[in-house]
Amino acid sequence: MKRLFVLRHAKSSWDHPELSDFQRPLSERGKKAAPFMGELMLGKEFEPEIILSSPAERAKKTAELVKEYALIQAKIVFDESIYGAGTNSLVHILAETDKDFRSVMIVGHNPGFEGLVQVLSGKYERMPTAALAVIDLDIGNWDEIESGCGKLIEILRPKEQGDF
Repeated sequence: MKRLFVLRHAKSSWDHPELSDFQRPLSERGKKAAPFMGELMLGKEFEPEIILSSPAERAKKTAELVKEYALIQAKIVFDESIYGAGTNSLVHILAETDKDFRSVMIVGHNPGFEGLVQVLSGKYERMPTAALAVIDLDIGNWDEIESGCGKLIEILRPKEQGDF
């Protein structure tokens, strides 16, 4: 059994049109939502053993803030292939994870993340910014990950948990 935490980046800012999509920072709301989600993870004792994150600025900052506020000890690994990845690519990225990790958090973007949750769990769930899906996977090693191998345990959306 493996556990996967799928975390969409927090709300990004569109205030600087000169920045590329990759460079867009978190908005003020995003800067509040990411620590809030970290605190929720801490309260639920959700602690991934490794964090895989898109290096896009909004995803990178989300991963860092969630890690800090959840008191997660895990290392963050920034993987360029997560940025813009579709569902199949995300499954492939996860399949490359070291078998010794029992739990992984992946931080990135839609529409790939909604697709990932649906493919693994068989359930469509909205993944607005800063949403976290927790999926238990009926696999022994990450290279066994495939469609339908997971059970959605919980989904946390900031607007449903607090004032966002």
